Amino acid sequence: MEAFLTSAVLVALAEIGDKTQLLSFVLAARMRKPGAIILGIFVATILNHALAGSVGVWLASLIAPHVLPWATGLLFVGFGLWALHPDSLDDDPKLHRAGAFVTTAIAFFIAEMGDKTQLATVALAARFDALAAVVLGTTLGMLIANIPAVLVGEALAQKLPMKAIRYTAAGVFIATGLVTMFGIPGIAQ
Repeated sequence: MEAFLTSAVLVALAEIGDKTQLLSFVLAARMRKPGAIILGIFVATILNHALAGSVGVWLASLIAPHVLPWATGLLFVGFGLWALHPDSLDDDPKLHRAGAFVTTAIAFFIAEMGDKTQLATVALAARFDALAAVVLGTTLGMLIANIPAVLVGEALAQKLPMKAIRYTAAGVFIATGLVTMFGIPGIAQ
């Protein structure tokens, strides 16, 4: 349960203001098919994060057990610093003639490649060695952040305190990294 909840919270926070959330706003405004867009986000995320999580489990099997907490902890601290930098979309998503679902699934899968939430999924899977819990948690985190973006669009983005959310996400990532490396003070590991 810890892997699932940690994954969901970290990704939900990290996703606020992320390029895939910006993509959600754009797709919702251009296509106006929220059900198909949300389903596309779900399918793309579960596939992308299953791949990323599998890589994380594989990498964890290659790294010595005493080194793994330091490697993943440093990655989380790096993600925290990365979260401080606001994302932007490089270009408009190309509308696929197959419709909103296919366009969203393709655009999201590609946008997540090398994104901080995908790399966080690799690190979370390596840290927890609980592939299904991590993938389901990170997918839930993506949906928590992106469903409101699809449903309420740009109006929501203008009202959210994006800077405060970025700092909170950065703090949670950095705290997770420190706990991963050093444990929780006063609790034996």
